[in-house]
Amino acid sequence: MKITFIETEEHEQRYFEEALGGHELSFVHSLADVMPDTEVLSVFISSRISDDFLARHPALRLIAARSTTCDHIDLESCARRGVAVCDVASYGDHIAAEHTFALLLALTRRLREAMRLNGDKRFSYEALRGVELHGKTFGILGAGRVGMRTVPIARAFGMEVIAHDITPQPEVPENLGFEYVSLDEMLRRSHILSLHSPLTNDTFHILDRAALAKCRPGVLIINTARGRLIDTAALLEALEAGIVGGAGLDVLGEEAALRRQASHLISDQIIDHLHGEDASAPPARTREIEKLMLIDNLLARPNVVFTPHIAFNCVESIERINAETVSSISRFIAGTLPSGIAAAGTAPHPSVKPADELCLAANI
Repeated sequence: MKITFIETEEHEQRYFEEALGGHELSFVHSLADVMPDTEVLSVFISSRISDDFLARHPALRLIAARSTTCDHIDLESCARRGVAVCDVASYGDHIAAEHTFALLLALTRRLREAMRLNGDKRFSYEALRGVELHGKTFGILGAGRVGMRTVPIARAFGMEVIAHDITPQPEVPENLGFEYVSLDEMLRRSHILSLHSPLTNDTFHILDRAALAKCRPGVLIINTARGRLIDTAALLEALEAGIVGGAGLDVLGEEAALRRQASHLISDQIIDHLHGEDASAPPARTREIEKLMLIDNLLARPNVVFTPHIAFNCVESIERINAETVSSISRFIAGTLPSGIAAAGTAPHPSVKPADELCLAANI
């Protein structure tokens, strides 16, 4: 069977070749490199599978997503064309929860500013004065697997924990020691707001201008889930106004713009103008430049800590991702994986373009 993997590292390629010996394996960088006769395709979150792509690959029978969600795959088109889809049920819950607190501590202990002051003769304790977590209220938006992993860590710091979820589990709070509250109450009470929700119709830009205006003044926001849970422009405005005291971000809604330098985008736009491109509608590059400038302004702030979508990235989680991907492909070939949508995530908001949620690391 012809199996294609997108965006893999050398050690992963060796693993897949050994585990799936006897099949014809290809390793490519992007969807554009996938051959039309590919029967099984393993993708990463940054590869958006559209109906147009499916039409150009009529032999495709299975898409194995190396992620816990499938919001980058057109599931309706897959179902209509008889293409099965599977994902990885769980692989990085603990490490994602741990990374949440790495970002939080970087904010509260002002590590970014401390690193910048290294060697500065004008050292000031006041300039690097942090805040303690003990006694603060830790709010969890999305109390699923990762969200629940943050509860005992937050309590170990001596924090009060509250959570909001559309499907609360009544028996869990008593066991772990937290309280379910409404979204508005969580925004009002939380000193730290940590996002662990999937990207759905209901959660797209759940932190918009209106929601941020309801937050406790100086709230710290941590996002290790999906970039488009937050309206980036609204977040920047709230940071500038002091409504939000700081942000620790592992994801951005406009991460795709980071792939290209602003100078390259501007040069391309000038060339288009000289070639007489229609100016009646803003070209795509103009929007990319606007996104890039927005991101630059956000990430330049000293009270913003950014990591390039690496919350999942540890030795153990990569091993789990690869092992489960091989298991799903092997089961499908053997005929023991259910046909149709085998294990699909929730459909994204209609305006969401998951390809913009660029994952800058190797996997998610």
